[in-house]
Amino acid sequence: MNQALRHIGRSLAIALPVVLVLSGTLAVTRVPWVSGSSDAHMLTAAAEKARQTPQEVLRDRLVTTLRRQDPSAALTGLQEAVNRDPALAPHCAEIAQALGEAAVEKYGSTTRAQAHARPVCDTSYAAGVAAAR
Repeated sequence: MNQALRHIGRSLAIALPVVLVLSGTLAVTRVPWVSGSSDAHMLTAAAEKARQTPQEVLRDRLVTTLRRQDPSAALTGLQEAVNRDPALAPHCAEIAQALGEAAVEKYGSTTRAQAHARPVCDTSYAAGVAAAR
């Protein structure tokens, strides 16, 4: 009797871990986040950056400059970028307006944001400041 119990115990000691591993593997493969469909894949930051248009990249860079320094530095950067690449000219007003809105967000005051206004892309910066009210 004692030998029969040892034999059963050894068999279970070998078979039980195998059964647990297989059942765990099967359970994990049925979880929806493991699916192989293309919509389940997440984009990395680099892939998302590659999908942005040049004007979006410029706008993001200039808003970051505005937050770190001041609106004058961002507006100077905008003017230089448009001078370097005339293809950005149609988007200049839109970017300047976004800078005006970001300046009001930074300073919390339209008066302080308006103090940095310059005639870059006509009066789009001032329009952005006014729109942020």
